[in-house]
Amino acid sequence: MNHAEIFKAHEGQFDADLATEHHFSDGLYAKRMRIPAGFVAGTHVHNYSHLSILAKGRVIVRTDDGAKEYTAPACLEIKSGILHTIEALENCEWFCIHATEDRKSVV
Repeated sequence: MNHAEIFKAHEGQFDADLATEHHFSDGLYAKRMRIPAGFVAGTHVHNYSHLSILAKGRVIVRTDDGAKEYTAPACLEIKSGILHTIEALENCEWFCIHATEDRKSVV
């Protein structure tokens, strides 16, 4: 099963409030999400590489190149142009860290 098929299999199973918080500092943006166990954060891709931090819990990050399990605390690079999903195996806290000077639009 490829990445798109995995996402499609989970699509619409349930909704979750990820309690997303947005934080800005000079040249940096951090998005904090609380991902409940069993939830799959949807397939998406970025035009630039960035860091993500798993502060709490355990996840599987899936791409077309495979899947890798992470246990907090963990810091990983999300490469540009790579479709990925995040499946929470436990209740998680996940941060995406982006370089930006824009405080009006969030990623």
